[in-house]
Amino acid sequence: MRYATIIIMAALSVLICTAAFADIMPVRSFTERQPKTHNANPWGLVYADAITENLPGQVNIHPITYELNGITIAANVYTPAGYDPSGKYPAVTVAHPNGGVKEQVAGLFAQKLAEAGYITVAADAAFQGESGGLPRHTDIPFFRTEDIHGMVDLLSIYPGVDVNRIGMLGICGGGGYTLNAAKSEKRIKSVATLSMFNTGRVRREGYMSSQIGDIQARLKQASEARAEVVANGSEASSGTVDFDALTDEAIEAIANDLYREGMKYYGKTHRHPNSTFEYTRSSLTELMTWDATDNLKLINVPLLMMAGSVADSLYLTEDAIEKATGTNDKELYLIPGAFHIQTYYVPEYVEQEVNKLKEFFGRTL
Repeated sequence: MRYATIIIMAALSVLICTAAFADIMPVRSFTERQPKTHNANPWGLVYADAITENLPGQVNIHPITYELNGITIAANVYTPAGYDPSGKYPAVTVAHPNGGVKEQVAGLFAQKLAEAGYITVAADAAFQGESGGLPRHTDIPFFRTEDIHGMVDLLSIYPGVDVNRIGMLGICGGGGYTLNAAKSEKRIKSVATLSMFNTGRVRREGYMSSQIGDIQARLKQASEARAEVVANGSEASSGTVDFDALTDEAIEAIANDLYREGMKYYGKTHRHPNSTFEYTRSSLTELMTWDATDNLKLINVPLLMMAGSVADSLYLTEDAIEKATGTNDKELYLIPGAFHIQTYYVPEYVEQEVNKLKEFFGRTL
């Protein structure tokens, strides 16, 4: 009887594990989509010098959707000038910041890399932007990491992509999730980040370790938010900002550069209706127990980490690259005089970053 029980338990374990992994459904196809726009740009792009029409022989943008783990993901694929679907091009995934969308800085770098000859993809995270998923604004590391694996899936079947030359770029929070994906994603040959933001550490400790003293209280609030969903089917959100009510004086009064410059970028200069700092409070139950730098030694491919030299978020990049002991080919590249958000759009900084990326991916892909 004892051995029969053991066998039954073992069989149940296999079934449970199989069921859990059955929910992970890689991307196997994609379809064209009609983008929603809110401005003069036909694709809703808000960055400088964005594509306004697809012209023969030039960089083109291809709005698509694909299914990832039962969620419809909205993405933009950028193809280089003279793109030939039967060719063999290097390719790069571009993951957007927390609260950002594909039409902002992720799109800018996707376009710039396409201009350099790469096929690139920028996708809205699940539960955010034009992508599907409920409840909206869920921000859980598993899904954000899967978003990046899904972009690699997509590139691996996209016409013209050389599957042996795929790289990753992650920006801000997308940088932390890109590092996490790169630990296990062995289809990629190199990984780069810009102004990397370790979302788990910051949600746990507070920005610049400003909330270490109330970690347990905030975890309790997150658990209570989940209980609220059980009881009422809804919950309060965190990070909600009324950009319309935000005055220039209020912005300038913000002490740290990340949030001060972020309010300008997301609320004023590069505003997009799908871009919000909001996230479900229950997401903190996962975010606060996660860290982008756990097991970072598993990354064994070339690593480039770029950040502003005076950004108050620099400590996050410095911590990560120090822990990336699994590769000897790694570099911390500083943009002199740049704050965190300024690395997203200031022309002189973007030019430096794109040139560095072209050098890095040119060598590693």
